[in-house]
Amino acid sequence: MRVAVVGAGIVGASIARELSRYELEVHLVEREADVGWGVSKANTGLIHAGYDDDPDRFPVRARLCVRGNRIWHEWVDELDIPHAWSGALVVAKEESEVKRLEGLLRRGERNGVPELRILEREEALSMEPDLRRVEAALYAPTVGQISPPQAVIALVENAVDNGVKVHLETEVRGVEVSGERVRGLRTSEGFIEADVVINAAGLHADDVSRMAGIEYFEIRPRKGEYLIFDEDAGPKPSRVLFPTPSEKSKGVVVTTEVQGHLMVGPNAQDLPKEEKEDRSTTPEGLREVYEKASEIWPLPPLSRVIRTFSGLRPEPAGGDFVIRAEDVWGFVNVAGMRSPGLTAAPAVAKEVVRILGEMGTELREKPRWRARRKGIPRAGGRVICRCNLVREPQIREAIGRMRRVGVKTPSVDSVKFRTSATAGTCQGSFCRVEVAKILAEEFDVPLWEVTLKGRGSELGVGDVKVLLRR
Repeated sequence: MRVAVVGAGIVGASIARELSRYELEVHLVEREADVGWGVSKANTGLIHAGYDDDPDRFPVRARLCVRGNRIWHEWVDELDIPHAWSGALVVAKEESEVKRLEGLLRRGERNGVPELRILEREEALSMEPDLRRVEAALYAPTVGQISPPQAVIALVENAVDNGVKVHLETEVRGVEVSGERVRGLRTSEGFIEADVVINAAGLHADDVSRMAGIEYFEIRPRKGEYLIFDEDAGPKPSRVLFPTPSEKSKGVVVTTEVQGHLMVGPNAQDLPKEEKEDRSTTPEGLREVYEKASEIWPLPPLSRVIRTFSGLRPEPAGGDFVIRAEDVWGFVNVAGMRSPGLTAAPAVAKEVVRILGEMGTELREKPRWRARRKGIPRAGGRVICRCNLVREPQIREAIGRMRRVGVKTPSVDSVKFRTSATAGTCQGSFCRVEVAKILAEEFDVPLWEVTLKGRGSELGVGDVKVLLRR
C-alpha cells in the first residue's frame, strides 16, 4: 500500500512518523525547501492543556488536544526535542474576568484536563511575583513548550530512519482520481503513485481538497505577530502567561521560549482568503502585541527586541478540525489545524491510523521500527555562532541531516532551525557568512548560490564574486 502525505508541517510529519510503524510505502510531499516551513515555523510553540475548546461546539479539537498533550510527554523524550513543562497561568486582571476562569475550569474538567485549579491573587503572585495585574488565575500545570521547527525536524528524521521518502520542493498540482478512487498526485516533480492521499496541507488544505473534487470546507488565514527580546532582557516569567481569552483568540501570551528568550504574541487578524502568503508585520500590530502583553507583565523597552515575525493559522469556516475519509476512496482530509493543532498533532496522527484501519488498509507493524532519535550533540571545535555558542561540527552535522531528509537547496534557515546558529542577539550579523561558507562547501556550490530561506533568497545579488577576489 502506497500512502502520500501532503504537507510536511507538524501534523503531516506526525502522520508520516506514525505511519512509518507499519509495512507501508509512505511519501511525505512538501512544496517548501525544507520541512516545517509553513504554519509550523511561526507560532508560540505551546502544548496546551485542553481547557479552551468547547466540547459541544468543537468536539474534535476538545478531544484531541488533551490526548495530544499526553502523547507529547512521550514523544519529546523519544525524539530528543527541546521542551519545558513549565505550566501556565490564565490571568484574570479584574473581578469581571474571574467568572470566565470558572467557566474554563469547568470546561477543562469536562475535557479531562488534570490538576486544574483557580488560584487567589496571593498564590498567583507567589508563583509569578512580577505580574502587573491579577485578581485570580487558572493554573494549568500540564502546559508545556517546544520548538516547533525542531519538533518537525525530529519527527521527519525519525520517519526517514523508518523508511519514509520525503519529496521537498515538490508542489502538488493535482490529485488523480479514477473510478472514485485515488490513483496518485500530479506534482511539479512528476507523478507520485498513491493508493491513499492524506491531505495535511495546512493553509492550502482546501485547495488540495478541491483537486480531488471535495469542496465542502474553506480555510482562511488568521495572522498573528510576535516580538522576541534579547536573551538578557527581562523579567522573564517561569510559566506561560495567558490573559483571560476571548471568543476569537487565546490572547497575547507572555512566555520564556525554549531557547531562553522572552517572547510575546500573537495578536489575531483575519485576512482575506487570497492572502495566505502574507507574513508581513506592521508597526501597529506589533505595538498592539506589546501593549496587550504589558497589561499583565512588565516588558523591557522595545529597543531590546531582537526579532519580530508573524505566523498564519489555518482557520476553518466551522471552527473545528476536519479529519475524515472522503467519498473518493483513499482521500483523507486532515484540515483546519488551527490552534491547538500543534498540541493535537500526535493524536491527529493516531486518528488517521484508525481511519485507515476502518478503510480496510492492512496495518502490519514493522518488527524493527525505531522509536528513538537523538538531536545534534554539543561539540568542540571552532565557534561559528558566538551568541549561541554553536560550533562548526554541529553545523556540519546539521547539513548532513538536511541532506538525509532530502534538502536540495542550501539555506541558512535550515541550519538555524537545527542548531540555533544566527538566532541569537546579533541575528546572524557575525555568523551568517560563516554558516554560508560551510553550506557552500558541503553542497559544493558557489557561496553566492547559498540562500537565506530557499530559492529566490540567494545571499548574492549582482557581481558578488568580487568579494572572493584577493
